[in-house]
Amino acid sequence: MLDGLKRLFTGPGAPSEEWEGIATWATSRQHTFRVVPNEGFVVDGRLGTTPWRMEWGPSHRPYIPGQELRIRAELGLPPELQALVMNRMLQEKMEKDVFDQYVEGVQTRIDNQTPPEMRWLVMYSKVSGSDMPELRDRYIALASSKPWLAHWLQGPLTQAIAAARVDAETPVVLMIGRGRLMLRTALAEPDLAPMQSWLRLFETAMREARRVASEGTDAASPTTQASAWSSSALPGDERAP
Repeated sequence: MLDGLKRLFTGPGAPSEEWEGIATWATSRQHTFRVVPNEGFVVDGRLGTTPWRMEWGPSHRPYIPGQELRIRAELGLPPELQALVMNRMLQEKMEKDVFDQYVEGVQTRIDNQTPPEMRWLVMYSKVSGSDMPELRDRYIALASSKPWLAHWLQGPLTQAIAAARVDAETPVVLMIGRGRLMLRTALAEPDLAPMQSWLRLFETAMREARRVASEGTDAASPTTQASAWSSSALPGDERAP
């Protein structure tokens, strides 16, 4: 057994000493831990029969500096459904960037190289604060279907988001697009405790999305109301989150 543990922590693709605790945690829960050379690591697990993937490494989004934590799962939701929950400070910065780049700048269209999060801020109007009183001081929410979003945010998910211990200026994005659920947040060091907390929140979001889907509601159909920004120059959302 000792030899097996040595191979786990010293063989090809083995975790560095600082990641051994994460590898041990993953293994103890029958998750799969894998090092991505020169970048970070991946943990693959399941909630029931639904797989999820957690990644820590260099940010894939310009609004998250340095390292980020990403968790995603394919949920088989309607492909036209687009939903976004974002912390308010990030929303304000992102809307300023949109204004600077596409209104005062030389660009007249938001193209497919723009992150979906930014395009959705332009395309869809936000849920009013009175409809999400527990979150309105720190988060905003919007979706292609407000009825679906309202069902998703009921109860456990809102409570989990509200309870998240994160600084107001830390970027946090929870989104659904093309049937996939995705969580992104800044995480300079892959400490186990915050990773576990974000995973619990993500799994709550998974369960609640499946609950809404199981109710057989047709609320996923897109709404026609756009945001206060003009969307007449926007292309379709052709890029997965």
